Amino acid sequence: MRIVRLDTESGEEASTAGAVRALSPPPPEIEADVRAIVRAVRERGDGAIRELTARFDGADVPPDRVRVGAEEIDAARRALEPSLADALGTAMDNVEQVARASLREGAMVSLPQGQQVEIAELPLRRAAAYVPGGRAPYASTVVMCAVTARVAGVEELAVCAPPGRDGEAHPVILGACGLCGVDDVYRIGGAQAIAALAHGTDLVPAADVIVGPGSAWVQEAKRQVVGQVGIDGIAGPSELVVVAGAEADARLVALDLLAQSEHGPGSLLALVSDDAALLDEVERTVEAASASEPAVDAPPLALVRAPDPSAALAVGDLIAPEHLEVVGSEVEALAGGVRSAGALFVGRDAGTAFGDYVAGSNHVLPTGGAARYASALSVATFRRRMARVTLAGGAAAELAKAGAVLARAEGFGVHAESMERRA
Repeated sequence: MRIVRLDTESGEEASTAGAVRALSPPPPEIEADVRAIVRAVRERGDGAIRELTARFDGADVPPDRVRVGAEEIDAARRALEPSLADALGTAMDNVEQVARASLREGAMVSLPQGQQVEIAELPLRRAAAYVPGGRAPYASTVVMCAVTARVAGVEELAVCAPPGRDGEAHPVILGACGLCGVDDVYRIGGAQAIAALAHGTDLVPAADVIVGPGSAWVQEAKRQVVGQVGIDGIAGPSELVVVAGAEADARLVALDLLAQSEHGPGSLLALVSDDAALLDEVERTVEAASASEPAVDAPPLALVRAPDPSAALAVGDLIAPEHLEVVGSEVEALAGGVRSAGALFVGRDAGTAFGDYVAGSNHVLPTGGAARYASALSVATFRRRMARVTLAGGAAAELAKAGAVLARAEGFGVHAESMERRA
């Protein structure tokens, strides 16, 4: 084991932490290889998996053996050594108790062996928000990101916004930063802004998390720096799906869809309804509006006929859109079953535009179907949970009985000794 000694002085903590971090070797350059593997599986599916498994694992797993059968799993459970099964049971019970306590904020759990586990919520030290300034100055994005970060307790918040051709940041964005108490603002846009915020430069300190919408270049940069820095998600073009019944006001539905089209040609727009007359009227209204104000870069609009309100809502939910509007008494009654939307707007007057600006919900939302698993920007984006573990009163001796068995089963004998020496 190579020993490296470092001295540090007051004020040098950050550079010393960086020096310690630099002792770990950099990750291997495998991006191209991984891209090739992902492409092969995407294009050729199970056949590619079998070939790659044979290449990398040296095993030929035929298709009927890929999924492990329930009987095989049960047989393996019954074949476990009793001591190992008991040790796993101890770990399971303790992890479950802490996980359940994690549903509460600031939880402290006392466990049977005598240890205590506190789940502490801590704000991040430094966050950064990317605020687009291409099609329009997104002052509202400053509000969504900055206010949420401040409430979360973030110590430092930076904003990057692209300069105009005059080299200046848009004054509306700067004014919003001033109102929100953000005084760390940079005239940098595009992928270079994300790279600077992730890695740090002489002028731009690195952040712990980067949030906010932006162009495809910005989002790809966020994807590439994940791991070096946290991100809120990969934001694609804006999306609106309206699920409406016969009672819906076709003019308002059309207006909401047209409003969303202002975000550009990449937007996803859809109306799903079991009422053919409503679909026809919305189509006429949209066509009339488009004729009076032609938009060459308007996105397409999908009009979907469903057999009934339940099926209509199911379609909207499965699309998992950024915004989902539910309008009409029959579909509104089913809105409680929606699971996959970035934000849900229920009722005649709950237009998506309110959520974009002033309703109070956050407009930095998952897109591209990510609402199946991802959430809107929130205080949780700027906070992290950390377990604080204390072992006292013989807890180490009790836990070592199970822990050492598990460690040795995994081939980590020194882990086992580390626990047993404290018993």
